[in-house]
Amino acid sequence: MARYEGRRVLVTGAGSGIAQGIALRLLAEGAHLVAADINENGLAATLEAAPADQRERLRTVRLDVADPQSVTAAVAEAVEFLGGLDVLVNGAGIMRAGHTHELPLEVWNQVIAVNLTGTFLTTQAALPHLLETQHGVVVNFSSTSAFGSVPYMAAYAASKAGINAFTHAIALEYVKKGLRAVNIVPGGISTGITSGLDLPADADWSLIARLPGWIEGGALGKPEDIAGVVAMVASDEGRYMTGTELRVDGGALM
Repeated sequence: MARYEGRRVLVTGAGSGIAQGIALRLLAEGAHLVAADINENGLAATLEAAPADQRERLRTVRLDVADPQSVTAAVAEAVEFLGGLDVLVNGAGIMRAGHTHELPLEVWNQVIAVNLTGTFLTTQAALPHLLETQHGVVVNFSSTSAFGSVPYMAAYAASKAGINAFTHAIALEYVKKGLRAVNIVPGGISTGITSGLDLPADADWSLIARLPGWIEGGALGKPEDIAGVVAMVASDEGRYMTGTELRVDGGALM
């Protein structure tokens, strides 16, 4: 497929996990793409994973989504390389776990700063360029934790619920200017974030046993399971979708 032939795309968090999978999928479908991440080693891995004949359409940019100056500079660099912007995928995010009564304020603030404020800052910087096209698309990432109870991750759940509301707000605010905004809602996906999650030593696993969902015997999903959905949503095939969520969770919230 070549649904992204001539489309200009910025993907944040593209140095690993779901966002890396999305960047490689959209690149394979013809996108001119900027992969942005705070992890430069991860960006090097993304570049290496791209087929040689696609790399001329790919640029990597260091980006700290929680830093307004970094966001402004990275979006400007992306737009200069791409010559404009058609699609923004806000894939950057972090997850921290702990008992809520013991969670340090700095950890709460860090999660909100990266997940929620980072989504806001990057979208805000990209909006003027997306609106110029009159068919711009913003793809944000919520989580099943924003819709179903998830213990030990209060900050993460709160940040993702905020992204839900933010996405709906901009979808309506800019609908008459041609912008679409959609939330992707993954369940348990096998990435560095999930494999490196440090739960409390006394965590009750029976409370979170349903998170992987039911498909394939409760196995975690893969980044490519999300990448294919994003590829549809942000293409013309998703043109009648905005201000809504798509849940991709293996049936975890059935």
